[in-house]
Amino acid sequence: MDFNSDRSRRTVLKGAGLAGTGALTALAGCTGGGNGDGNGNGNGDGNGNGNGGDGQWSNELEVLHGWTGGDGAEAADALFSTFQEQYPDMEVNEQPIGGGGNQNLDQTVANRLQGGDPPSSFAGWPGANLAQYEGVLGDIESNVWDEAGLKDAHAQEAVEACQSDAGFSAVPIGSHRLNDLFYNVEVIEEAGVDPSSLESVDDLISALDTVSSETDATPLAFSLAPWGILQTWGVTMLSEHGYDAYMNFIEGNGDESAVRGTFEKLEEILTNYINSDAASIDFTEVNQDIMSGDAAFIHQGNWVAGAYITEGLEYGSDWDAVRFPGTEDLYTLHMDSFIYPGDNPSPEETAAWLRYVGSEDAQVAYNQYKGSIPTRTDVATDEFNDYLVDTIEDFDEVSEKPPTLAHGLAVDPSTQSELEGVLNDNFADPFDVDSATSGFMDVV
Repeated sequence: MDFNSDRSRRTVLKGAGLAGTGALTALAGCTGGGNGDGNGNGNGDGNGNGNGGDGQWSNELEVLHGWTGGDGAEAADALFSTFQEQYPDMEVNEQPIGGGGNQNLDQTVANRLQGGDPPSSFAGWPGANLAQYEGVLGDIESNVWDEAGLKDAHAQEAVEACQSDAGFSAVPIGSHRLNDLFYNVEVIEEAGVDPSSLESVDDLISALDTVSSETDATPLAFSLAPWGILQTWGVTMLSEHGYDAYMNFIEGNGDESAVRGTFEKLEEILTNYINSDAASIDFTEVNQDIMSGDAAFIHQGNWVAGAYITEGLEYGSDWDAVRFPGTEDLYTLHMDSFIYPGDNPSPEETAAWLRYVGSEDAQVAYNQYKGSIPTRTDVATDEFNDYLVDTIEDFDEVSEKPPTLAHGLAVDPSTQSELEGVLNDNFADPFDVDSATSGFMDVV
């Protein structure tokens, strides 16, 4: 299994001397101010198809991403295969860069940008994450977003997230939900727990206690990586204190009592109900315990559903999911996108690629395997399994879509890295509520 694209990325550009708001501006001189020529005037049809003007492609399209195995590789294969079918005459250099939870990908991107040798496009999170690339991205509003009609086709949250200081600088490929609680059906039935009846974190703790006493399974499969703690802290905050408290925290007006209360609930869970090897195992490994029946519950983004789908496990009979208790009317929003460097080595080819990424064909090809859903609102659901169809319906019906704290939408990379640092130092066992609370308040 490889879920590299969705693991929280450290601010690797910082290590390359490039991170922080405005810090990439120094590269503007070697990137033409972040605009490049960026024209890419292929005659697209609005569905990702185009012929590059005269039908001839003069440059290689080089695309970097982090999907190197399992569901991610299958999704990427489907994405690029469909693209090549539509553009058989274009030379495509797909560069999967795995390892390190996207740190290797990010470092490669940082080195390439710093060296004045950008790829055509690279996979990355939109939203606040784009702040680290200030000064080096280009604007693809007219030749991609407008030409392909993407503004009206995609969810408004996705349209907004793909804008940077340069303009429209990315195109979304899919959305993962961050407030699902997955479980092994057989283990849950053995324990006599009804996941649909759980309405609060206290209900969840009671269910975990029942699993512990009635079965030999681990109640909650968990990896104590800082990014994993951060995303679980975020969903616990939403459950315990609600949307407004969560958004206030993100915006720098967090209530200390709510932050402390969230850490106290999380401490109770992590102290009593997770696997003994949580400090040394990653989430792809611990997710195997759900599939094998050695664990009952796991809280992760719905990329874990991609693993279940890839392994041929049956939704509803082998595995299932409910909303994390207390967040039933929310969709915690995560997005993946492809980003456009301004000093682009293949502007026409890259524009064609990004028009395709935003098309229905691409969004179906990729998301049906990845465990994510399209950000387009007009995609037919025939190719999606029942779980993803349910998720698509929820996306349209929830009251709020709070941005994920752990995956680049809610806060910039520097802030995210600092929050993860607090967790690594104070809440990755032992669980120091006081220090973690003061650390979080200081960061925001």
